[in-house]
Amino acid sequence: MFDPKTRILVVDDMGTMRKIVSKICRELGFKDIIEAADGNMAWKVLCESNPPVGIVISDWNMPNCSGLDFLKQVRGDKRYSNLPFLLVTAEAEQQQIMQALSSGVSGYVVKPFSAETLKARLESVHQKIVGTAKAS
Repeated sequence: MFDPKTRILVVDDMGTMRKIVSKICRELGFKDIIEAADGNMAWKVLCESNPPVGIVISDWNMPNCSGLDFLKQVRGDKRYSNLPFLLVTAEAEQQQIMQALSSGVSGYVVKPFSAETLKARLESVHQKIVGTAKAS
């Protein structure tokens, strides 16, 4: 699993959902959690964050800048091209999942979800990163 000191950026236009995701992350042992209400705010937070963000957990459907648009912006910047990025959405259509995967998402969580589901996705993303690092 990721180091508990890893800074997590939680992005969702609904404050309640940000609080739920942040609470689950704290229950999983993470202590450094910051929040943003949409992709535009998240980009600003990401670029200004010190220490740097180590994981992004973002909603897909948000005004101003969607989670998918934010993901594309993150992947398009070499500073963040390998940043672990989880998309959270109520949409579970295969086409959307494929769109997220082709845009470079690290993992995908469908709402509603449990703490166990989020933990499993984070562990899966961590294993991918560890596996990639060992392969190079």
